[in-house]
Amino acid sequence: VALSRVYTGVHFPSDVLAGAALGAGAAFAVRGMVPTRAQHTPPARPRTEVPALPGGEGLVMVANIGSGTSERVRALCDALPDAEVVECEPGDVRAELEKAAGHARVLGVCGGDGTVNAAAEIALRHDLPLAVLPGGTLNHFAYDLGVEDVRDLCGALERGEGVRVDVGRFASGGRRGVFLNTFSLGVYPELVNERERWSPRIGGWPAGVLAAVRVLRADRHPLEAEVRGRRRPLWMLFAGNGTYHRRGLASGRRLDLADGQLDVRVVHGGRRPALRLLSAALAGPLTRSPAHAAVQVPRLRLSGVAPGTLMAYDGELTETEGDLTLEKLPEALTVYRPLPGGGLLS
Repeated sequence: VALSRVYTGVHFPSDVLAGAALGAGAAFAVRGMVPTRAQHTPPARPRTEVPALPGGEGLVMVANIGSGTSERVRALCDALPDAEVVECEPGDVRAELEKAAGHARVLGVCGGDGTVNAAAEIALRHDLPLAVLPGGTLNHFAYDLGVEDVRDLCGALERGEGVRVDVGRFASGGRRGVFLNTFSLGVYPELVNERERWSPRIGGWPAGVLAAVRVLRADRHPLEAEVRGRRRPLWMLFAGNGTYHRRGLASGRRLDLADGQLDVRVVHGGRRPALRLLSAALAGPLTRSPAHAAVQVPRLRLSGVAPGTLMAYDGELTETEGDLTLEKLPEALTVYRPLPGGGLLS
């Protein structure tokens, strides 16, 4: 195209060169501001021994068809013909995972982060390695792990490549659970709750906007907790299973899934919640300000949390039963992941 512009006399060579330079500069600028996942490959350590499954024999893959996983499941069946695949409705996922764990050598799951959370909890209880095939909308855990598609997962399964990763655990009264990505109290669970109320009537995106307006304009703070002996209002408490890093304008992601830390961020109560939340979102994980604070710890205890306060973990909603404890289970879960150099490096 560039040569044709010069040949036809429409542009001088200097015009074409200047345009090419501007285009290349813009491409590198966007790459820096919004980096691809390939620019942030997480470390493959700590490596662990997992069984190699040629043809997929011994793998039981439970797929949540509500996440739109059919195409990926078909590709998995073609690549691993000896694997057992169970496709089920969202309401049957946990029961099918329990059945699969009873006879699987490796427990597999295909779905979104909520489905993967249920599979991780069952794999932990049955001491099984987990194979995760991303099949949802965001797939935070699979992508941070380094599993992008069927080819990545099948390669790791056939070569027997796996790592150990941390798991977050929460406890509030008799209610307990795990999280692979994030746990939150305050504004975010309230937003999710409002969005789920309105989305069947007006659709997802409009419901999200309406939920944000309703929650941020409310007079009350969604969360109050006792911090260092003093009860104070909070707009949000966020705890990541591993430290989240930001680069450019891209959303934060984890570079190490076994760092032993909870990435805790708190947005303090006060006026102008939208401004406070925005400043916390744009800030780095180790910054502090009058509006927010951040710290990395292996364990956190919150007292004075009112029973019935909404909490969210890996996108799932539930309610507290009083005081709350968050802690890390270091390197508790074994998962399949392709290793650098096809397993030659660790």
